[in-house]
Amino acid sequence: MATTSCIEFQDVVAGYKDFMILNKLSLQARRGAITLLLGPNGAGKSTVLKTLFGLLKPRQGRILLDGQDITGASPKELLARGIAFVPQGRNLFGQLTVHQNLELGGITLGMKTTHARIPEVLEFFPRVRERLHSQASALSGGEQKQLEIGRALLLRPRVLLIDEPSIGLSPLVVQDVFKLLRRLAEQGTTVLMVEQNVKSALKVSDEAIALESGRRVLQRPAAELLADPHIERLFLGGAHAATPAAA
Repeated sequence: MATTSCIEFQDVVAGYKDFMILNKLSLQARRGAITLLLGPNGAGKSTVLKTLFGLLKPRQGRILLDGQDITGASPKELLARGIAFVPQGRNLFGQLTVHQNLELGGITLGMKTTHARIPEVLEFFPRVRERLHSQASALSGGEQKQLEIGRALLLRPRVLLIDEPSIGLSPLVVQDVFKLLRRLAEQGTTVLMVEQNVKSALKVSDEAIALESGRRVLQRPAAELLADPHIERLFLGGAHAATPAAA
């Protein structure tokens, strides 16, 4: 039977040296949907993204992309398969121009393809387009985050992983970023997001998965979760106790 799952973790164990963070984690993210990862600090949210993108190798378990096993694949291989990752913080070359940063983002495509795609990416970011020949370090925090996302979009990813996109941004810019993610999902991109601004993120998401101690304890439609009076427990801890039947 056909499945709408794009990403699937099957009993994945992963972490750093002898410290395991993901403990036989199983989850699924639907194709063409925004899935929000929730949970207290240390629950394993960012580790899910890093493991999916090949920055951490699973010790056990399997990771599937559209039903194909990608366990242990390198970031380069995963980029070629259409997975792009926008990590926390600022990850730009500050002394280079906006245009040069975009060129580096498309280095695996070749310059001809990259130059052809840059204008279509900049359609999403008119303010960044106006600053095309400015140094990246001269951009505002919001413009820098938009440039990072734009750089990822050059690859026309089928899956976009994004970690804490709202950090350091004004509320208005955050809403612009969320609207962009919603637009990408409506165009078929699968988005897996970690975000501290939980209520705002739930408004734009389709599903939410709560983690505790590296395990999935709850998965529900985002709109349903937004109306849950126990929502705070999902990122302060105690999600399993709050809604045991929903996991």
